[in-house]
Amino acid sequence: MRHIILIAHDMRSTHNVGSLLRTAECLGVQKVILSGYTPYPRTPDDGRLPHIVGKLSAQIHKTALGAEDLVPWEHVSDVTAELRELKAKGYAIAALEQSPRSTVISSWTPPDKIAVLLGREIEGIAPELLALCDTILEIPQFGHKESLNVVQAAAIALYQAQFAPFV
Repeated sequence: MRHIILIAHDMRSTHNVGSLLRTAECLGVQKVILSGYTPYPRTPDDGRLPHIVGKLSAQIHKTALGAEDLVPWEHVSDVTAELRELKAKGYAIAALEQSPRSTVISSWTPPDKIAVLLGREIEGIAPELLALCDTILEIPQFGHKESLNVVQAAAIALYQAQFAPFV
């Protein structure tokens, strides 16, 4: 099995976060990093206001269904520093985004250590973060819509990352 980390940066939806945690747990992701303003569940030494923590944790739990307690996760404020640290530890960074530089996901052979970066639900991943990535992956679209929901796209990318043949 590959060592896979999922990074969700600057997402707004608690329901997407919960669903990402559940999807990551089901697909054997070793760790989920929630960064920037992405909402996150309660932490042991949580400094946020109690009513905010309770509301966000309940909303995340609604779709995570307990996965928030099963898959290791952490919140970081500086995603750039986190990406650099992961690269220093030997991880390749793959952004899931539409770009002129992108590779069609079905032709991608992931390395043994991979971190998959997801961005904002509407705007996607900022160009300065894409510049730090080793690969940009794109899921071809065949209908009228230009993109999938971030969780469905993540599920496809994580499945490919976990089950693509080893080289």
